[in-house]
Amino acid sequence: MNVRLYPFLLFYVFIYAGNAVYGTFLPVYFQHIGFDPIRIGTLLSLGPLVAIMAQPVWGALGDRARSKNSILLLLLAGSGIAALLYPLSTMFVYLLVMICLFTFFQTSIFAMGDTITLEVLDRHRLASFGLIRMGGTFGFAAMSLLFGAIAQQHIGSMFYVYALLMVCCVLAVLRFPTIAGHQSSGSKMSTRVLFRDRLLMLYMGFSFILQVTLGYYYAFYPMYFSSLGGDSLLLGWSMVISSLSEVPFLLYANKIFARIRVSTILLVAAAASVVRWALFAVIDSPYWVLPVQALHGLIFIVLTVTMAYYINKHVPKELKASGQTLHGLLTLGAARIIGSFAGGIATQQLGIRTVFMYNSGIALCSTLAFILIVWRMRNRQTQTADERRGS
Repeated sequence: MNVRLYPFLLFYVFIYAGNAVYGTFLPVYFQHIGFDPIRIGTLLSLGPLVAIMAQPVWGALGDRARSKNSILLLLLAGSGIAALLYPLSTMFVYLLVMICLFTFFQTSIFAMGDTITLEVLDRHRLASFGLIRMGGTFGFAAMSLLFGAIAQQHIGSMFYVYALLMVCCVLAVLRFPTIAGHQSSGSKMSTRVLFRDRLLMLYMGFSFILQVTLGYYYAFYPMYFSSLGGDSLLLGWSMVISSLSEVPFLLYANKIFARIRVSTILLVAAAASVVRWALFAVIDSPYWVLPVQALHGLIFIVLTVTMAYYINKHVPKELKASGQTLHGLLTLGAARIIGSFAGGIATQQLGIRTVFMYNSGIALCSTLAFILIVWRMRNRQTQTADERRGS
């Protein structure tokens, strides 16, 4: 069967272009309609709370569905329709409901899309996932710049732009080959298998802590940038830099995975986090933020693609969708809740810069703990191997 890759490339272009519109400019929209940091933090944390409940549901449905494609199409349609309902009211309670409805569909799109794409690429021995995922990088960069210019005068149009991009995603997914849920034929496997994998849990746990600091960044970076004197257009340029910084890793992802241990790759992301958040704490000009944004290419994309790759390679095929959505639950759910809600309270009390310095400290402490745990696990493996050879 001849599989065309351009629908996958276009899917990632459009879905991450939508992420640029919604993820980057939603805090700006909330600020525009007059909400303070605590209310913004509450709104941005409630969505991930829904994601925690929704991710396992969609993961289980994907593994059991006749076609994972149909689940992905439902997620895209639901998030697009929910986006159109946002601008009907600016009441706080209404927006609480809308962000819950939107997140119920939106947060599982990435995990389900990654699952389908990785399975197609593995099955047909096609191009590197990094090269396909690069479409998302360029889509995010282009839309950050384009909508950054639009947002200066028409921030409320973000919801209509997002819905249009979801229509484009649906058209791309309709061109995907069909991928069946591996438990649809009657073969069942409990998700407890995932939790018994100690190494998987360690990697997910470490990634989760780093994603908490990213959760704060995504919620409050636009406000931080504005507080330094940057406008929406310059904010768009800063997001372009962060997005394009992902390209080198995506280009060489397969070679990196073949030659470097996953634990080492995650440590590189952690070290970049420590440095980036510390610099954000001391910078006092929006123009100095721009070069620091290049460190984004060593953090978010490294964490997400590395974990997607590891789950696809090491999780049983019957649980691939559940494994990806479990990781999504942690990174797009729990981590974002802590980063945005706790971050909103901390920002109100301490200020954004101080919270960024605390984030640097959190990343540093978790890195040291991760190194210690990995070292002890490897020592135990060496001792066990020696004992087996001795017997």
